Amino acid sequence: MCIFCKLVAGEIASNKILESDDFIAFHDLYPKAPIHVLVIPKEHIECFQEVSGEIMAKMTPFIQEVAKITGIDKSGYRLITNNGENGGQEVHHLHFHLMGGAKLPFGHYKDEPNKSL
Repeated sequence: MCIFCKLVAGEIASNKILESDDFIAFHDLYPKAPIHVLVIPKEHIECFQEVSGEIMAKMTPFIQEVAKITGIDKSGYRLITNNGENGGQEVHHLHFHLMGGAKLPFGHYKDEPNKSL
């Protein structure tokens, strides 16, 4: 059972922001922005490549509501999902990072080009 499935099952505590029958949003333990929330489906879905359009259609308004609750819906935010090993996915349960609360840099795009690309 993955760490997010344990969270869904109540075996691991989280600082929840919003929960529905299908999704949970909670604060990231290692935030990379003033507001950094993880949004996950309760159903175990390995990655974005495996998610159905039906789940995404339900997840979209849920994420939009989390943005409103956290107060970043008007100022702007970044929504990221990493897909697979080369995409940087560390937890193999579909999740979105919702980050905001400040003007966010573009990471490796901000500085000199990465010569390994």
